Amino acid sequence: MRKLNFVAEISSNHNHDLSRAMKLIEAAADAGCDAVKFQLFKIDELFAPEVMANSEVHRARRKWELPLDFIPPLSARTHELGMEFSCTPFYLEAVKELEPFVDFYKIASYELLWQNLFIACAETGKPLVFSTGMASEAEIIDVLDGLQEYKGLDVTILRCSSAYPTPVHEANLSSIVSMQKACKSQEKFFNISYGWSDHTVSPAVILSAVLKYGSRFIEFHLDLDGKGEEFGPGHCWLPHQIASVIDIIRTAKMAEGSGVIEPGESEVADRLWRADPSDGLRPFISKRKEFK
Repeated sequence: MRKLNFVAEISSNHNHDLSRAMKLIEAAADAGCDAVKFQLFKIDELFAPEVMANSEVHRARRKWELPLDFIPPLSARTHELGMEFSCTPFYLEAVKELEPFVDFYKIASYELLWQNLFIACAETGKPLVFSTGMASEAEIIDVLDGLQEYKGLDVTILRCSSAYPTPVHEANLSSIVSMQKACKSQEKFFNISYGWSDHTVSPAVILSAVLKYGSRFIEFHLDLDGKGEEFGPGHCWLPHQIASVIDIIRTAKMAEGSGVIEPGESEVADRLWRADPSDGLRPFISKRKEFK
């Protein structure tokens, strides 16, 4: 999880349609993503009974559920396209149901206080990613304290705002630095990296998260065509939008280079065409011999 990863969160934009889910995976690959992520929940196990009994809005979310039998073909197609496959478990049994198919687990902000879910994921030994929307520093440290027996676990901590969409002025990217300082002592237990889970749909925010704050993991919500179940609120990217951002960032990272002060490969041939220090004329005297 140490390299820069762009992860497309499909969420419920699959619209309960396997063919559409496959197209979203393919769109993510075409956009330059490194992984895709889905969500596995049962709405009746996600909300308390009194909520389900009295809220039609929440009952309607049953149509957002991802059928469990979609997982194997979605994972297979993702791997065929050279990407990693992940899925957020929202009930404890989901961890085992997903284990044969996921490359890493992601735990959502709303489940950050559910330590048993973290432990269930950690017990698999697979890398663990979690978002920190709404969390205090102490709550983030509590998560890591509860996992210390799983030494060597790869853990990625994502700065996140759980507002959908997130106003740019609330992104608070500088808190990534604060998290790094707060979690420094935990590095003796885990391989920790940091990133940004985006709900702003702002290229500037993602660029800053990577190029200024060193994020190694960028998660964003992806829709195919503006017809996904979650597109309406305004926190989802379309493929062409995120593809241009990924291309800019990868180009910018390439331009950073090694930091070593030395001639570039493309410059080497011109070194002998510099002014010779003996007379100030170009090229070097040794090169001039070729013209005699």
